[in-house]
Amino acid sequence: MDRGQIGVLPRPSRLADESYLEFVTSFRNLAIRQLFPLVAQHGETALASAITAGSIAAPAPGKPVPLAAIRRQFRTVAVVPTFERFVRTQQEMMWRRTRESFLQTAPGLLARMDAAAASHPERLHIDPDFHVPAYTRCEIHCQPGGYTDDPLGGIVFHYGTKVFYEGSNDQDELHIELADRMTLPADGRVARILDIGCSIGQATTALRDNHPDADIWGLDVAEPLIRYAHMRAVEQGKTVHFKQALAEATGFGDGAFDCVLSYILFHEVTVPAMQAIIAEMFRVLRPGGTFSIYEFPNNDQDQLPASNRFLIDYDSRNNCEPYSPAFVASDFRGMLSAAGFVVEDGPALSNAFLQSLVARKPA
Repeated sequence: MDRGQIGVLPRPSRLADESYLEFVTSFRNLAIRQLFPLVAQHGETALASAITAGSIAAPAPGKPVPLAAIRRQFRTVAVVPTFERFVRTQQEMMWRRTRESFLQTAPGLLARMDAAAASHPERLHIDPDFHVPAYTRCEIHCQPGGYTDDPLGGIVFHYGTKVFYEGSNDQDELHIELADRMTLPADGRVARILDIGCSIGQATTALRDNHPDADIWGLDVAEPLIRYAHMRAVEQGKTVHFKQALAEATGFGDGAFDCVLSYILFHEVTVPAMQAIIAEMFRVLRPGGTFSIYEFPNNDQDQLPASNRFLIDYDSRNNCEPYSPAFVASDFRGMLSAAGFVVEDGPALSNAFLQSLVARKPA
């Protein structure tokens, strides 16, 4: 049955499912917060010992240890296979039970999305002829059907990421933080804001709260996610627009926006798409506009610890993050600068793993 919501968070259809998923949350906490520090500690020690012993060549100054050597040496540590199995298993448990639970109330959920679309069609922009590119149809994070192909993808993503964030984003707290810390243009003029890769619109609606007089748009490739985002916004009384489109081909005019926000989008696209998205954001921003980016770290920053590189590599191979290694290895700042942006460090998030950048379009 539909068990309603706790604040903005939907409840699974059965109490047993909710309890099960709370267990999965604690299981994830064990893997990420307790096992990974052991992986990092013992893996870094094993790698340093191998370099000292000469079984791995010491890298030249300023050069990283090859990823293959990191992978090989970390896998000599006893806790690593356990960590890898736990991370994969909790993902499988999370998605399977989340989708099974909301499938019980699917007719009602789909009817709510239809009703929201009918009540405010002027705010939901879906082109029936839109083509979803093959590269976007991966089952990112192992979510069944990915973001694009499951009609229940929005609510499954919502509750699945509740588990992923271990309860720290139940009331959109992280996305409220994104909206609060988005960098504004120096002249203070904010009439239109674009949230790219908006998924279910958690940051998009938070931007509405912070900028009540602005025209707010969320854009995503996935129709199931933006239909759910639109339903959430309508039910919360938030007047925002959602559009299905590619971030590299938005369909907006030149200089249409004062600010653009991006949260963990770029590591989920190919390098050619990443370059095209950067060029598109430069085009749709007005002179003096700002592009606030929160993303995975890159090797163009200080050299990542071997343990972080091991984790990102594992994530790409076993957690369906196929594009993240290329992103991490890229000169992301250099790409932004080459497109014409002036790039600087942005305000930090409470999630210290992420990098924060602000790309300004010259006035």
